[in-house]
Amino acid sequence: MELDGSIPYVGTGNSTLEIEAYKQEVDQILERVNELEKRVNGVEQFYQDQSKKQLSTTRGSTLSKDERQVNGLKKLQQGGCSRGDTAVKRTRLISQFGVILRQITQHKNAWPFLQPVDVEALGLHDYHKVIEKPMDFGTIKKQMEATDGTAYKNVREICADVRLVFENAMKYNDKKNEIHVMAKTLLEKFEGLPQLRKVMEEEKRLEQEEAEAGAQLDMELAKEAAYARMAREISNELYEADKHLEELRAIALSKCRKISTEEKKKIAAALDKLPVEDVDKALEIVAQNDPNFQSKGDLVDLDLDAQSQCTLWKLKFFVKGALEDQGKGSAVVDVDDNHHDRSNNNNGNDNNTKKRKEICNASARTAKRRSLKASS
Repeated sequence: MELDGSIPYVGTGNSTLEIEAYKQEVDQILERVNELEKRVNGVEQFYQDQSKKQLSTTRGSTLSKDERQVNGLKKLQQGGCSRGDTAVKRTRLISQFGVILRQITQHKNAWPFLQPVDVEALGLHDYHKVIEKPMDFGTIKKQMEATDGTAYKNVREICADVRLVFENAMKYNDKKNEIHVMAKTLLEKFEGLPQLRKVMEEEKRLEQEEAEAGAQLDMELAKEAAYARMAREISNELYEADKHLEELRAIALSKCRKISTEEKKKIAAALDKLPVEDVDKALEIVAQNDPNFQSKGDLVDLDLDAQSQCTLWKLKFFVKGALEDQGKGSAVVDVDDNHHDRSNNNNGNDNNTKKRKEICNASARTAKRRSLKASS
């Protein structure tokens, strides 16, 4: 349905068709609004569920609502593995690997690999041509302890450099060379350590948990983005529908008969019967149509004779509906003009009068809903 603000106009010569066109368009808009309300309920339910998750995650945290929302999304996890937990587990695994590394470096054959190869002292002028990335245990230890952001991120990275130490030695030295034999012996010892297998298996499980948590987080973020986009679309459509209704209301009210002096008196009497909160809503209706009207204060002077017909019709149906909601109805005060039919009999078309009134009623009821919202 297009809400482009176009309004069908049949012409003054055929009021019945004109009013029917207005009524049909209002019905179409209200039908669309009902559909949007269902979508709004879905969005609200999603954010309510998110709020419950955030409350259970923070457990009484003093963070603000927005901070809890951000932190709650970042801490989404699978099987209790949050990002904070992952970092702690990785640190513990690297510490465990440090024990393994000490076993290797304390071996009697480890001495050639504890420090970088001194190419100049040993006269190994072709070393850097053969070995692309030199590595030694001293360099590994420094990188494990680094605090400048260059530290190893996981055990797998450390293992790769440990293997590189031995592979470099085996690559540069002949198989019968003592250094080659020592490197091969230590590599086999390293690979066969039960502690190493245990640490690597634990890290593999940790990476799997982290991947699952990341996938869950991505799914939740995508879902939230979708609902946020839906909320914006609904807001835009409601704005267009509201704008269109305003245009229809203005035209429909312009077709309604004028409020009589007797009806103004009854509206004033009805206002006296309303509780304070309903009086405030009625004053808001006036303020919506008259920006200069001061609706706040202990004493408000409301001159009904100075109000537009549009405002008077909105007030009439608001106070009537408010009284009916209280169970008072016309038994207490009647805001209808019992003689208004006489003012419309000049055109000899009672059916037109009835339909005009239906449009006015629909417009005023819409205004009532808006005023309730504005005052909340």
